[in-house]
Amino acid sequence: MLDAHNDTNAIPAVDLFAGCGGMSLGFEQAGFDVLAAFDKWEPAIEVYRKNFNHPIFAQDLSDVKASIGVIAPYAPSVIFGGPPCQDFSTAGLQDESRGRAALSISFAEIVTSIKPQWFVMENVATIRNTSAFKAVCDLYRKAGYGLTCKVLDAAYCGVPQSRKRMFIVGGIGETDGFLEEALQAGLSDNPMSIRDYLGNSLGVDHYFRVPTNYNRRGIFSIDEPSMTIRAVDRPIPPGYKGNPNDSAPISEARCLTPKERSYIQTFPEEFDFFGGKSDINTMIGNAVPVNLAKYVALTLSHHIVNHDGE
Repeated sequence: MLDAHNDTNAIPAVDLFAGCGGMSLGFEQAGFDVLAAFDKWEPAIEVYRKNFNHPIFAQDLSDVKASIGVIAPYAPSVIFGGPPCQDFSTAGLQDESRGRAALSISFAEIVTSIKPQWFVMENVATIRNTSAFKAVCDLYRKAGYGLTCKVLDAAYCGVPQSRKRMFIVGGIGETDGFLEEALQAGLSDNPMSIRDYLGNSLGVDHYFRVPTNYNRRGIFSIDEPSMTIRAVDRPIPPGYKGNPNDSAPISEARCLTPKERSYIQTFPEEFDFFGGKSDINTMIGNAVPVNLAKYVALTLSHHIVNHDGE
């Protein structure tokens, strides 16, 4: 089981829509004291419970009133989380009518009712094009939060994967954009490749990922960032004919295993994923990369320390 931080000076926080724990682990590694986590999906709850010392509770976070009742007693200084984002993604065709968009509103309503000093909300980059994005920002600002809304590419934040995500970071009494400069300043100059992170441990120089359509490449080199890890696991189709942009012939590539994809999501080797194959793939593909969460958490932590020292 992964060790939680017990530093009495650590910043108390809770994780909403915790999934299997990518954000929790990143925040713990950044020195936050994660007091508890909340989610609804039982397979992810079981995996989370196996890997962390602090509790996770089954809670339907769309029931805002009930959720406030169980979260508020923890009196967190920070609430963080990533409401399910499929309806904002390009894979989900950005259809806000299917229900999950409302979970971002639920997250905002919980935050603005409990009013921690700080919050971090993660979602896909395309949320910025939606009415839900405007609605949650309006809720936060009306509650007194200054906001930094920043799209980060995980490949520049210590993750060997091209994965763009929107982070909305709020602080009561802050001015808009208060964390923008610090988030930008810490980015690496070059994107991280798989080989940069994992060396030669995969035993291959090329891997196959089923393309969204066969006009696109399917074979990639480990000397570049991974494509975005998805919540699917498909074998190489029989008779795959290749693509002019493939990095190698199909004979030199293989699919990555779920465990290998968890490494690319920067979960440590000892993190124990278990359950049905489909559930494991969904947990890994939908997780926030640990190092991406850690990058944001460290940036916020430094700001909080400087803020408290003023």
